Formats: sequence, C-alpha cells, structure tokens
Amino acid sequence: MIGSGFVRLLSGAPMHPVGADGRMHLSDHFREFRARVLKIALIWIVGFAISLFFFDQIYALINDPYQQARVALGQKRTIPITQGPGAGLMLYLKLSSIATSLFTSPLWLYQVWAFVLPGLHRHEKKWTAVFVVVAGPLFLAGVVLGYLTLPKGLEVLIGFNPHGVTNLLEFNDYITFFSRTLMLFGISFDIPVFVVLLNLAGVVKGKTLGAYRRWMIVGVFVFAAVATPSTDPFTMTAMAVPMVILFLISEVIARINDNRRAARRPNANLSPDEASII
Repeated sequence: MIGSGFVRLLSGAPMHPVGADGRMHLSDHFREFRARVLKIALIWIVGFAISLFFFDQIYALINDPYQQARVALGQKRTIPITQGPGAGLMLYLKLSSIATSLFTSPLWLYQVWAFVLPGLHRHEKKWTAVFVVVAGPLFLAGVVLGYLTLPKGLEVLIGFNPHGVTNLLEFNDYITFFSRTLMLFGISFDIPVFVVLLNLAGVVKGKTLGAYRRWMIVGVFVFAAVATPSTDPFTMTAMAVPMVILFLISEVIARINDNRRAARRPNANLSPDEASII
C-alpha cells in the first residue's frame, strides 16, 4: 500500500483519481494538494543539495557583475565584506536557496500548474499553455538582460562616492540587490503578455491601447524608474526600452485579434443604437 503510493507520488500521477461520478471530492483535492507539496519539497531538497555542491560556480556567476564594476572603478574604490561570525554560513545558504529556486522553477511550477489544471475549462487550458510557452522565455530574457546591465548599474551607483572614499559593500546586501534586479527585469518583460491575455479575454481592445499609447510609454518609463533597485538612468533605460517594444508588439497582436474576432462576429462591436447587418 505504502510502496504503491510512493511510486504514484514519484510518477507524477494524481494520488487520488476521480470518483465514480467523474468529479474529485474535497478530500481528494486535499490529498492531491498534499502530494504536490511533498513533490515540491523533494524537488527543492535535491536541488538545494546540488546547489551546495556547485557553490563555487554559483558564487562566481553572481560575483562577476560586481567584480566588473570594481575593475571599471578601480579596485580600491569598493571592497566586499561580510559582517558577523555567521555571515559566511548565511552566504552559503542564501546563494544556494536563490540558485535552487531559479533552476528548479520549471519543475515546481509544473506541480502548481498540474494541481490547478483539472479545474480549468478547455479554452482556459489552451490559453494557460500559451502563457507558459511565451511568458517563460520572456522572463528568462529579462533576467539575462538584467544580468548584462548590472555591472554598469553598479559602476554608476558606486561611482557617486567621492575620490578618497571607499565603499564597503556588505555582500549579503549585494545578493539581495542582485536577485531583486533580475527578478524585476524578468517580471517587467512579462507585463505585455498580461496585456495580450486581457485582450483575449475581451477586457482590453487594441484600439484602446493605441489611443493611450503615449501615456503607456510614459508609464513604462515611470515604472522602470521606480522599479529598478539601482535607480540609475542606464538601468532604467535598459528596462524601459524593451518594455516599450513589447507593449507595441502586444498592441499589434491585440489589433489582429480584434479584427479576427470582428470578422467572425460582425455584430459583436455594435452599440445598442446601431442596426446590425441582419
């Protein structure tokens, strides 16, 4: 009994199939939820152990943008430090946790999606799959762009210190700054995807997006200025320009979808005072 349940847990199959009436009861949902949580915990523990094994490579990857900024500014302008007797251990745990959450995200996000999937309608499943296929690569593209622009952002920020003043950077604070920057870049690249989804749901029309295009561009730059942790013009521009391009693409997609919808249902967009072609 226990062995078969463990095999079912690792296989990815639902721990409790639907009942004779074709529906899952509340207790079945709770058991399914527990099974998914256990699998996420197992994935995370294994990923954390692997991250500890490759700690040196992960540390070099995260430390490289800061070292590039140090070289550009001069090695003596800024010095990395840790504070407290347990700072080194916290550094290990923090870096390994970030790496585990990032590299195992396709696996644990799939477990979340698999738990929600049975409750969706057929068209909702289709658009959810489209969102996963498009949003995932866009998020990674934002993370990569954030990583590439981070050295210049650090150089600008640390460069505000006058000559003769040495910047002591607490490395745990740098890790927080690093992860927040990459996360915001990734999320910002996915915002236009939500705009397209709103259009597909009939909430926002392409014509409306075109009418407010200028204000949307201004809003993007304001969002980038507020959202970027470094607040420097270089990082803000690096985030805002791709977002504007993606917003313009989302407007084009919305207009194409509106035209396709209007061709299928020519009377759908008529006001109550207009006569239909019928």
